[in-house]
Amino acid sequence: MQMNANDLAAHFIASAQWESLPGAVQEKARMCLVDNLGAALAGSLTHASHICAEYAALTWPGDQTTILRNNCRASAIGAAFANACAANGIDIDDSARYAYGHAGAQIFPTALAVAEANHLSGRQLLCSMVVGYEIAHRVGRCWHASRPEYQACGSWGSVACAAVAAHLMRLSAAQVWHALGIAEYHAPNLPMMRDVDHPAMVKHGLEWAAMTGVVSAELAARGFTGIPGVLSFAEYQPWGEDIGQNFLMVDGVAWKPARYACCGWAQAGVEGARRLVIDHQLNLEDIAHIRVEGSHGTFRLGARLPVNLEEAQFNQAWPLAAMLVDGEIGPAQMLEARLSDVNLRALAAKVEVVETEELENLRLLFERGDPRGRFASRVTVTIQNGQQFHSGLVDGDLRFPPSGWDRERMSDKFRWLAGFVLPDAKIEAILALLWDFDQLSDLGELTRQLQA
Repeated sequence: MQMNANDLAAHFIASAQWESLPGAVQEKARMCLVDNLGAALAGSLTHASHICAEYAALTWPGDQTTILRNNCRASAIGAAFANACAANGIDIDDSARYAYGHAGAQIFPTALAVAEANHLSGRQLLCSMVVGYEIAHRVGRCWHASRPEYQACGSWGSVACAAVAAHLMRLSAAQVWHALGIAEYHAPNLPMMRDVDHPAMVKHGLEWAAMTGVVSAELAARGFTGIPGVLSFAEYQPWGEDIGQNFLMVDGVAWKPARYACCGWAQAGVEGARRLVIDHQLNLEDIAHIRVEGSHGTFRLGARLPVNLEEAQFNQAWPLAAMLVDGEIGPAQMLEARLSDVNLRALAAKVEVVETEELENLRLLFERGDPRGRFASRVTVTIQNGQQFHSGLVDGDLRFPPSGWDRERMSDKFRWLAGFVLPDAKIEAILALLWDFDQLSDLGELTRQLQA
């Protein structure tokens, strides 16, 4: 009997081995590991991360796994939950093209928690991340196609996290099949655009994806059964038939550049304004108005003056002002302590965001995989004397396939992120571990380095 895409996915998850993966896939996994850990370390500074860490340690107690930078430990479920909140804490984590959202910030915390709890090796963790990314791209694309309302990443991410946990727990293909179905059935309903309109700590719901994924794998291991996954549907067979042969993560995972910790929908507008100020040597005091034209998503971010981190992240005006004033967007600009800065607030108040049909159509083309598509904005800066400066069509630096990335650039990004919580000497020691992570026999060597 011929297997459908859901069956093929289950067999891939159960049988994938690090040694059998192509070199390009292995290197991509190493890069994703460094990127995600850096994001989680910086994200551990957020108030939401502290809340989730405290709650996880209380609700899922244990000594098996590490909650990053919070001086507490928990069961695998608790650590996955808490670290997923941190990994997306400042919105500097990666993006998965075919799933339309954040994959690594839920895949990596799940992998770290389950691998640590089971005393597994670095290569086993890396292989599980590859499994997670491949499932995320395929299930995420089908998930969006099957639902009229745009749901946040933690919805389809629950299935990807179940794949990660099931792989690390060495479940059989039959058990994996049920773990995927359990996770999909219990996946959270996350009305993403409602949170964009009213930003709150719920954000992308990645904590719930990590928790759901681990629980689903643990239930499946005990004989609990699940429904057929979305990849069993006839119309979605093309998205799973090549799994294990065509690795979508190689070209389909892109990283945000260092010093651009904000929603990807805002990055083109930020970049357009930055270039205008530099190219025309504009004084910020002379700026009277900044108009950002973008897609519907960019328009929904708006230009509110934020009162908390989440409002600063889901925003076009605040990260734009931060970049122009400080030359970067990171914890120093986005955490609550900075949100009362009079210079930033004055400049952000001059930003207007407008949706255009052209830019929305370009976004829709991009989502369909059309090479003509792009996430882009146009920026116009008007100075006090009425003179205007126009950016033309500008892309952000979050591009598929990603370009300009190598180990040196990724290491620099990690140094910037980890530098908010770790001394330089420890950062270099951790980087040395990460780039040779497939040689690490005991994950405890890494987690000990990460303790506060």
